[in-house]
Amino acid sequence: MISRARRPTVMACSLAAVVVTLQEITGENREAVLALRVAPGQERFVSSVQDSLGEAAAYPHAKPWCRAVFATGPAEPVGFVMVSWNCEPQPPEIIGPWFLWKLLIDERFQGRGYGAAVVRQIAELVRAEGATELLTSCVPEDGGPAGFYQRLGFVPTGELDDHGEVIMRLGLPSA
Repeated sequence: MISRARRPTVMACSLAAVVVTLQEITGENREAVLALRVAPGQERFVSSVQDSLGEAAAYPHAKPWCRAVFATGPAEPVGFVMVSWNCEPQPPEIIGPWFLWKLLIDERFQGRGYGAAVVRQIAELVRAEGATELLTSCVPEDGGPAGFYQRLGFVPTGELDDHGEVIMRLGLPSA
């Protein structure tokens, strides 16, 4: 019997850094940003862009900072991010001062590293403003984003927000 050496499975891998830019939502890109959608089943973990902008308008004291996420390649936005930018914390309703309030990557662009790149960029931006930590929250259910945030270094604080979401913290050591 002739034995054949088993060939290893070859997987494509790109070591190129994922680059995203965070751009203001303008009249030119608003329609495309509002059209962003998460994958089916993820709706219970993150609000639509429309609902998120509504929350931003309802909570101006949370100092919402909203941006469209663009990446090298696609000519359209790939996501949306909203941060409470150096706000006065009013727990459990307003978490802060630096709080990653919303992160949405469109279902067509998930799994490419854009979400992680956004979180890293936000962390660098708020650290440059003097932040020592970045907070976020997530629904504590299977299929939720907790594992994603933990892989990026976030750890649960042991606290819950006013919707029962687990608050997570990313320490930002000084540069």
